Amino acid sequence: MPALVHKLVIIAAADGILLQPSPLRNQRPSAGVQITYRTNSITPLGENQTDNSKSAQTLEAHGIVGLFTVASSSYLISISSRQQVAQIRGKPIYVITGVNLIPLSSQSDAKKAIELNNTNSKKAANRVSAGLTSDSDTSEDENEDAEHDQASNTEDDDPTIPHTPEADKSEAPASQGAGEKSSSVVQDVIGRKGQYGRFAEKWFSKKGWSVEKRRMQGMSEADSKESGNNSRKAPGPENTVASEDFPDTSIEASDKQDQRQETKEAQPDPLTVADNLTPKLLKTTKMLLSSHSFYFSYDHDITRRLGTSQTKNSDVPLHKSVDRLFFWNRHLTSSFVDAGQHSFVLPLMQGFVGQRAFTVNTESEDPSRMVAAAKENVGEIIELQNNASSAKEFRASPETRDFLITLVSRRSTLRPGLRYLRRGIDSEGNTANYVETEQILSEPSWSPLARIYSFTQVRGSIPLYFTQSPYSFKPVPILQHSYEANHTAFRRHFTNFISSYSNVQVVLLVDKQGVEAKIGEEYEKHTNELNNESGINGVKLGFEWFDFHNICRGMKFENVSILMDSIGSIISEFGATIEKDGKIQRGQSGALRTNCMDCLDRTNVVQSACGQRMLEEQLKSEGITLSLQADTSTQWFNTLWADNGDAISKQYSSTAALKGDYTRTRKRDYRGAINDFGLTLSRYFNNIVNDYFSQAVIDFLLGNVTDRVFSEFEADMMSGDPAMSMRKVRQSAIDTSSKIVIADQDEDFLGGWTLLCPKDPNTLRTFPFEEIVLLLTNTAIYAVRFDWNMEKVAGFERVELKSIVGIMKGIYITSTLAAAQTDEERNVGFVVRYRPGQKDVARINTRSLSTAVAPRQEEFNEARRNREGGGRAEAEREGADDQHGQDDEALRDLQKRMTDACDLKGSSAPSDLPNDSKPKANPKDVDKSTELKTLAFKALPADSSFASVNRDGSEGQDLTEKQTVQTVCEEIAKAIGGDALGGKRVVTREGLVRETRGIVEDGDIISLAEARKSTGLLEQLGHSLKKLVWA
Repeated sequence: MPALVHKLVIIAAADGILLQPSPLRNQRPSAGVQITYRTNSITPLGENQTDNSKSAQTLEAHGIVGLFTVASSSYLISISSRQQVAQIRGKPIYVITGVNLIPLSSQSDAKKAIELNNTNSKKAANRVSAGLTSDSDTSEDENEDAEHDQASNTEDDDPTIPHTPEADKSEAPASQGAGEKSSSVVQDVIGRKGQYGRFAEKWFSKKGWSVEKRRMQGMSEADSKESGNNSRKAPGPENTVASEDFPDTSIEASDKQDQRQETKEAQPDPLTVADNLTPKLLKTTKMLLSSHSFYFSYDHDITRRLGTSQTKNSDVPLHKSVDRLFFWNRHLTSSFVDAGQHSFVLPLMQGFVGQRAFTVNTESEDPSRMVAAAKENVGEIIELQNNASSAKEFRASPETRDFLITLVSRRSTLRPGLRYLRRGIDSEGNTANYVETEQILSEPSWSPLARIYSFTQVRGSIPLYFTQSPYSFKPVPILQHSYEANHTAFRRHFTNFISSYSNVQVVLLVDKQGVEAKIGEEYEKHTNELNNESGINGVKLGFEWFDFHNICRGMKFENVSILMDSIGSIISEFGATIEKDGKIQRGQSGALRTNCMDCLDRTNVVQSACGQRMLEEQLKSEGITLSLQADTSTQWFNTLWADNGDAISKQYSSTAALKGDYTRTRKRDYRGAINDFGLTLSRYFNNIVNDYFSQAVIDFLLGNVTDRVFSEFEADMMSGDPAMSMRKVRQSAIDTSSKIVIADQDEDFLGGWTLLCPKDPNTLRTFPFEEIVLLLTNTAIYAVRFDWNMEKVAGFERVELKSIVGIMKGIYITSTLAAAQTDEERNVGFVVRYRPGQKDVARINTRSLSTAVAPRQEEFNEARRNREGGGRAEAEREGADDQHGQDDEALRDLQKRMTDACDLKGSSAPSDLPNDSKPKANPKDVDKSTELKTLAFKALPADSSFASVNRDGSEGQDLTEKQTVQTVCEEIAKAIGGDALGGKRVVTREGLVRETRGIVEDGDIISLAEARKSTGLLEQLGHSLKKLVWA
């Protein structure tokens, strides 16, 4: 394969960043490249460019991770430090221990970043020389302190923070002397931005609230100006509340349009949300890539197990021969691949690589005393390999034999992420925490005359759709989607698995009692059904359910031997891959697929036991009988597997593996139990605080989402899960709903849409908003409450088309706490007003023989709450009482406007009469049971962070939010018929020609001003506290 760049110099030149490779011994120097500022175009480097940049600021690197763009800023990621952890076939294997991020915005920003990185490198070198490197946490803290000190004066001093002119203009701090130091505690707090200053800056800054900060907190620009200058009065009600009438060609409508235009001008581009979170993104990226979790080799493909390597064609670049399933920086390096700069594309693998060397006394007759010596130090192991490979010929000592065991774990890039945010399966059959672990046994010399053994196991989440709440110590697995959808994904997963490993033996370790039992039973049920269908191409699934906690109760983990007795014959039958003389003599015929709930602690104990059994069988085939379980000197094997378990656990749950004491020592005591309790608390904290943003960063760096994911995170403080194509799920919901709720066969189904709707009917702003299905027939509309987890209809409300008296569409803003939530172009919806008739009905699926029939909204709400149950319903209604008063006021205002419009049109009159001749309804004469009711709908976001990157290309949206609302309203108006569409010319009795207005009117449902008024101080404070914790 073409040589990769092992070392290079990064130069901040005038036109761009220069990457100049350092030449290797006995090799021609590789050509350098230039990355142009802002455009990020990568071009070969000319000789004159190299000569002109010799005096520029430089930074050394051990390779390029890639580059990424967020909002308007781009960054180059380089490897600043590495550590050799193993050597395979004489090729060094490294783990990344540090990275640098260089902005690609300008030469000055790049220079600042290079200077800062060089300063930190010198500090680290000084600590090494002073012998202060024993505590790695100290080093990281000091680096962070240096960065905070850089940021204490202004954000522009930190080159990793993108330049935002608007923010600089409004928040530029007063200049200080070089030696001046602030004595204010508050200013000191503000200066410590990454720790607690962001929250303090908003509430305690002497400058008060800037326009941007007030907008982010739900306050109006007018209020901001008022707080800074008392000469301006607060706007009156006519300027902050929506017009009482429908918008037409009146002066009020013109003023309202001008006000809306001013509001839009005051709002920043939504992409600035990503800019605001860029410092946290950079910090998280650096922490993720420097976490000793990413491995690489310049000369060896570590992504493929023995027998599947593609090294025969030396002309193929390494990045083209690696297994894409484990190629973690593939998206980040795409710019270099597109530019043809293959020597800079260094594939990274997340997982674990470790080695141990041991010497066996072949003359010993006691199987428990066969191991004469063992080496765990990496340097000693590498030296042993170098000495063995440098021998002129391979010799086997008659008394002792040296062996090398290598453990390589590879985490999948498909459905990647963190513990409770990535569970189960996706629609493509990929499961969370999918890790392939290969145990290799060889001679230290890797001589072709000796056999090389490879034994592969797999762990992965239960291949079903399910979720678990991160807010519980013992969360209940909640199954999602229909049985058919689960079985389709289940079959796809094992189809892919068997195509890779030929056969499979499932080892399930969840409890047979308690909260885990149900999902275990579903797993077994799908396995049996798949086997009844003749399996996958005739290959049936082996299934073994081992109740780990019950059988090993009382910390008796040695009872895992019971499982080994059960599946031992299958392990032997699958065997291992054997290579000799560069040829595969035998291939492994199947793989164990082990999982518990997290695929961490219990799984690692069982996998290490399987690896131990296979190692004993491989040594036996070499004429050595060894009992690792009985030999007290086999600590080296246990610690290797324990290190592997800790690495996988940290990558998935941010803590070391539980039960690690048993994996290391094969003993369990109270100290290990206490340590596990502390790790459990740490996992709990990470699950509810750190993981949401980290998950968004992982998806972004892998290219699974766009930078819009950060806008979504800012709005909800959460990150989404693209387990299924939402377009497919929503279309399936429409199809299911139409088959169930449309009972009359004479009704013609005209269309269906998925929209957002307030939790309670006849309201505008009751949280949380639910995604519902709206169906349209030739006689009625159906608002269907859908259970998205079970893919079932939870309830619906039917409204006859002839009962509809008006539809208003327009701006529908329900929150002002995030930038995306205040965008008037995207936050739109419509409200249907109707007068309930005898055929209008609401039904609730009670999961019993009866259904709740509720013609009135109050009964509908009560029946629905009863069905949901107290706990979840109560949690969802938290804070709703405080909001109902504001919502009722907004609803009454909207009802008045729509009622006036309905009276003006004369809704009860025949449709062929002109508007001014229709009789007006007197509210006093209307019976209370026929008062107008309201159904509010809001358009779903047209482009989610997953939209443009779906692999099958089916996730792209065709319509914007406004276009969706316009389409739905027009279809309803067409179905109503008559003059509902408007634009019809009629002649009044006085002989005047008028044009009907139609049933659909334009007007604000909840304007930005109204939404800001209803956003209380406690709500703002609560969101600020959330941002303090999560963002």
